[in-house]
Amino acid sequence: MTPLLEIKNLQTQFTTDDGLVKAVDDVSFSLAPREVLGVVGESGSGKSVTSLSILRLVARPGKIAGGEILWKGTDLLKKSEAEMRKIRGDEIAMIFQEPMTSLDPLYTVGNHINEALQLHQGLKGKEARLRAIEALREVGIREPESRVDAYPHQLSGGMRQRVMIAIALSCDPDLLIADEPTTALDVTVQAKVLDLLQKLRAERGMSILLVTHNMGLVAEICDRVVVMHRGKVVETAPVLELFDAPRHPYTQGLLRSIPTLDSTFKQPLPTLDYHPSPEEAALPLVQVSANHFARVA
Repeated sequence: MTPLLEIKNLQTQFTTDDGLVKAVDDVSFSLAPREVLGVVGESGSGKSVTSLSILRLVARPGKIAGGEILWKGTDLLKKSEAEMRKIRGDEIAMIFQEPMTSLDPLYTVGNHINEALQLHQGLKGKEARLRAIEALREVGIREPESRVDAYPHQLSGGMRQRVMIAIALSCDPDLLIADEPTTALDVTVQAKVLDLLQKLRAERGMSILLVTHNMGLVAEICDRVVVMHRGKVVETAPVLELFDAPRHPYTQGLLRSIPTLDSTFKQPLPTLDYHPSPEEAALPLVQVSANHFARVA
């Protein structure tokens, strides 16, 4: 099967006062149509930077230094910014980590959805409002006719996350990139968001790139898993194979650190004891986001 998305030897770097930081270092993986691919690793492993690189949203002082990002066989790195604006939201949509910081507090829920509909589908006025209401209904928000006029601060964390999903799916993309979609949500809301993603995947037949450190979420929803450490892919495997027989020491450490029902308060959780090669150890461990970077102690 021809991949929907194929990343080849991707390199994303940040220039700092201490030198060059290779946040994404020669990363390669592919994503098939209708597949859910999990990208996992601890904070600072390069997961979010990889997802931002796909849409060419890496902010300065970061830059994509090399590689290919093939979308339906075409390299996104060779497209103009105008061409990328048409692809973002319309063909590839993204849910960011924290909905409260991603949503503009001065705009209503309807305004956010209408912006995407107007930009990519040319809908305006009453037609756009009706489509926005339908989008909210599809993601399980009650009374969407009134919620469409609400501001982000008037919604709960779970509802804001659903609004982000509604915005992302309003233009019916082929790929949804979900960057930590359940972070800061309680377990009940996490389960509802997970059920929603599975439902939308089944109904729409879209692919999902799930960026997360939650291995339980990966086990529940993903078909395959990419494990990242210090900007590199250390293992790729079908989800059942990865959990049953992890091959890389870092993957084994990740799985051992997950609490189980047999854990007791008297037993400390195992820590990651993977020791990188001398070449890996020479690289600074950096946590990078869309707008900032910070050295991790």
